[in-house]
Amino acid sequence: MQRDPRSYLWDVREGADAIGRFVTDKTYADYTGDLLLRSAIERQFEIIGEALNQLSKVAPALAGRIPNLAEIVAFRNLLIHGYASLNHILVWRTIEESLPLLRTTVAGLLDELGSP
Repeated sequence: MQRDPRSYLWDVREGADAIGRFVTDKTYADYTGDLLLRSAIERQFEIIGEALNQLSKVAPALAGRIPNLAEIVAFRNLLIHGYASLNHILVWRTIEESLPLLRTTVAGLLDELGSP
């Protein structure tokens, strides 16, 4: 049975919120110096990327409303497959610059569609 496309959006929103909680009052130095923090953040980005990857398969029109979806999925692939060469500055910049827009977009779509 196929999941409701809204559930993927919910997973993205929850992942973004979790990352937001994880980095509250944290700095880039905190991030690079704390394996647990890095692991938690990277895991949530993996979930976000996979949820959007699945959304693009089951509801392409809905997925098309998410800016930079292909880049987000590629970022997930980098985290999983390119972990040995991961650039921590890229992860931190993504948190600061890209995650807020994604969170806002997904929250708006969920408001429009209604939560699952």
